[in-house]
Amino acid sequence: MTHLIDSDWVADWLKGRDDAIQLLSSLRRDAIAISLITFGEICEGIYFSEDPAGHERVFRQFLRSVEVLPLTRPILRRFARIRGELRRRGQLIGDADILIAATAIHNNLILVTRNTRHFERISDLNLYLSG
Repeated sequence: MTHLIDSDWVADWLKGRDDAIQLLSSLRRDAIAISLITFGEICEGIYFSEDPAGHERVFRQFLRSVEVLPLTRPILRRFARIRGELRRRGQLIGDADILIAATAIHNNLILVTRNTRHFERISDLNLYLSG
C-alpha cells in the first residue's frame, strides 16, 4: 500500500468522473487505502443523496479493492501533535483533515487530495502532486 485517497477523490470516483477513475486506476487498486474518516464522510454523502441505495452499492464495489485504515491510539497521538502545532502557528484546519493526515503519516502513505491548501500546512505529510 502506497497511497491514502482523500474523500474528494473517492467522491469523484463514485460520481464517475474520468480524472478520478484514471488516477485511481493508475495507482493500482492493491496500493491504495482510505481512512476511516473518509469512509464516514462518503457514507454521509451517500445517506443524504438522491439515490442512497444505488450510491451505497457503488461504494461497496469500490471498497472491495481498497483497505479502510482504522484510527488507532498512535494515530490519535500524532493527530494531537499535528493539531497542537497548527494551533500554535495559527493555521488550524478541520479535525477530519488532521485525522486523515495523521493516518497517512503514521502508515507512511502518500496522501492523494485536491485540498493541498490545507494539507500543505502539515510537516512530514507526503502529498501526491498530479500533472
